[in-house]
Amino acid sequence: MELSVAMCGLLCLLFSQAVPMCVPTDYTLYEERRECDFCVSINTTICMGFCYSRDSNMKELAGPRFLIQRGCTYDQVEYRTVILPGCPLHANPLFTYPVALSCHCGTCNTDSDECAHKASSGDGARCSKPLRHIYPYPGRNNYIHPN
Repeated sequence: MELSVAMCGLLCLLFSQAVPMCVPTDYTLYEERRECDFCVSINTTICMGFCYSRDSNMKELAGPRFLIQRGCTYDQVEYRTVILPGCPLHANPLFTYPVALSCHCGTCNTDSDECAHKASSGDGARCSKPLRHIYPYPGRNNYIHPN
């Protein structure tokens, strides 16, 4: 009995790297508008993880069956809207952002999703104005509940 449990644990450990790990992951967005007084940080979730892809060097000979390009993308997404603080009356204070509810490995839909990797500047500067945190949960300040 102990040997079968140990073998099962070993197999799970070996094959865990082969299983796609595409899941909603915590992420902080920073929104700064020229006309508003503050930079705002918003906690949300994005799809992130590993998906199996394959690109053969011989695709001209073998055809497209050796070309598999999938990424971690939204399966279900909800859009939430917050009111940005410190905006003058003439400016629109509403900011809408995606919240990943579930993710899957698939091709990226360029009509609705950002599909390119954006490199960060690396200097850690995210805002040039004073920072305010927005908590995107119902019942908290600055959150607009969708109808």
